[in-house]
Formats: sequence, structure tokens, C-alpha cells
Amino acid sequence: MPVLWAAALAVLALGVAWALVFSPPDWQQGETVRIMYVHVPMAWLAMGGYTGLAILSVMSLIWRHPLADLTARELSPVGAAATALCLATGSLWGKPMWGTWWVWDARLTSVLVLFFLWLGHAALVRAFDDPERGARAGAILALVGFVNVPIVKFSVDWWNTLHQPASVTRMGAPAMHVDILYPLLVCTLGYTLLFAAVVLARTRAAVMERRVRALQLARARREDATPA
Repeated sequence: MPVLWAAALAVLALGVAWALVFSPPDWQQGETVRIMYVHVPMAWLAMGGYTGLAILSVMSLIWRHPLADLTARELSPVGAAATALCLATGSLWGKPMWGTWWVWDARLTSVLVLFFLWLGHAALVRAFDDPERGARAGAILALVGFVNVPIVKFSVDWWNTLHQPASVTRMGAPAMHVDILYPLLVCTLGYTLLFAAVVLARTRAAVMERRVRALQLARARREDATPA
């Protein structure tokens, strides 16, 4: 945990300073391009995090691994936060570029659906008194909702949308200058490390909480069994 937190904060500090101070403005977007240094990493984390949630759900349903259930439970609020930041920064970028805060095109709508899937999973796993039932229900929802991830990814290719197509992950050379691409990649690495650190910290806290509850329950049973 200390190494992960230190790496996340160091890389993120470097990336943010590079992006906000030393990288040049875009020739078309001007200073507005700096929103991209948060928006793009959050979009990748929203999709990548949900892919991780689907993998944890498979581990939960097939192998019944309790740590997979616990990690999925703690992952969904963090994934929802990343998706919310993606939507918010996208709206901030869309207003000066498109002249509107929101359009119901395929990319934006599918990301909004992804946000609701994150919220739905976070609520569903906590809606049952029995944690195992909640974990099973949340795993099924996560796997069904995973069909939305490729829709988010390829929506700009499948439909005519206002959102620009892939600029970094397309085949061949990225469609942006290295002075913008490199700080974007450093920011992405920093946000990814921070995302992992937060999820790991939440999972560790949940494991410790479960152990404390088990010890309290065992102590209460021993006290009940002890004759007066």
C-alpha cells in the first residue's frame, strides 16, 4: 500500500504539472484541450474498471471466491466516481466545442448507461441482508451490463456521432502531437495507480471490518455459552 500510494501520487503530480503547465495548447481547441487530461483517463478507467468488475463477477459465480465478492463491492463506488468525472469533464469540454453541455449521441448515452450500471451494482450488492445473495445478484448484473462496454468503445465507429473517434488507441500513429500525447499517457498512468490504490485500500478496510465482526460474533457466542 505505501509503495502504491507513493507511486500514484508521484506519477500523478508529474503528469498534472506536465499537462497544465508545460504542455502547449491545441491549435484548434486552445486551452480547452487541458480538460482532456482528466476526461480521457476517466473514460478509460470507467471501461477498464467495469471490465475488471466483470472478471471479478465471473470469479464469484464460478469459484465462489469471497475476496472477489468483496473487491467487486468496493470497486463499484470508485468506478461510478470515475464515470461521473468522465461525464462531467465531457460536458465542460462539449460546451465550448459543440455549443451545448449534452447531446444524446451514441457515445455519451452509452457512457451514461455505464454510470447507471455502476450505481446499480453498488446499490444491489448492499440491498440484501445476506451478503452472498447480494454478491450473486450484483455479479449477474455486472455480466449482463458488460455488453455495454464494447458499445461505449466502438459507438463512434458504428454510428454517426458528434464525439470524435479514437485518437490514441487507433491503429497506426495517434492523431495527436507527442507534446500532448506524452503528458496524457503519464496522467493516465497516475490516475490508474490512484484508482488501484483506492480500490485496494477500500478492499483491505472491508476485509479488516469483516474480521472484526467475526471476532465480535465469536466472542458473543462464547459469552452466551459460558454459564453464569
